[in-house]
Amino acid sequence: MESIRVIDAHVHFWNPGALHYPWLRSAPALRRAFLPSDFESLVSGAVDDVVFVEANCRPSESVRELDFVDSLAESEPRIVGTVAYVDLCDASNRDRALEQLRTRSRVVGVRHNIQGHPRGFSLQPEFVAGVQAVGANDLVFDLCVTANQLLEVTELVRRCPDTTFVLDHCGKPSIRSDAFEPWATDLARLAEYENVACKLSGLASEARPEQRSQEGLFRYARHAMYCFGANRLMYGSDWPVVTTAGGDRAWRAMVDGFTSDWTTAGREAFFSGNAIRLYGLRENAHS
Repeated sequence: MESIRVIDAHVHFWNPGALHYPWLRSAPALRRAFLPSDFESLVSGAVDDVVFVEANCRPSESVRELDFVDSLAESEPRIVGTVAYVDLCDASNRDRALEQLRTRSRVVGVRHNIQGHPRGFSLQPEFVAGVQAVGANDLVFDLCVTANQLLEVTELVRRCPDTTFVLDHCGKPSIRSDAFEPWATDLARLAEYENVACKLSGLASEARPEQRSQEGLFRYARHAMYCFGANRLMYGSDWPVVTTAGGDRAWRAMVDGFTSDWTTAGREAFFSGNAIRLYGLRENAHS
């Protein structure tokens, strides 16, 4: 297989000794520091660059999280982009927070998780206005949702035509429940909007151990490819969460198998070109 540049578009780093991550209380296997030096694929060069995605620390510590990532990037310049947390429902502070992101050259996007919130959360006026403001500030908005929220965020996308969206983890289909529909139909409907792209990531975490195989996961990956095409799909490992679902090397091997019959141009777009274009990584990219 030809040698191509690989940008992992979905990586987290965290240090519970420096910041607080309430969600780790229910994830004991992840309740320790995960730093660039721990990410074997980065250390070995299997991955050329990474995009850091906010790791759901306490909202009050979001600026400190950006400082933490910037400090990591001083010694690891292959952290070429950051998707930052901003509380989009906080109308009084939201615009100032987005303006302050302009001073951080590594920031390329914003994420405020929709997953876990009640129905209608992403369509409340404050949130919609916040997502519109993300686009107005030339930043991408990462959609972190579960399969049952895809219809709702399709309406959010319709209301925000000037914002570029990236769907994390293919919208988290409930693979462990053998649920292909209505996820498949809802994903196709979301993909009709050309300002939405998708990360092929996180599928192993949504599956039972015995499903973490080509037979178990390729059906979902093929549908994501069918919906978005090679020019709106990008590679992500979701490290270190993936360490609880077979590991990033197993996921990468599976993705390499999935893309093995693609054209070179299609693989280059998927593994790096789309992340560069959609997140605007050209000026930040490590060389």
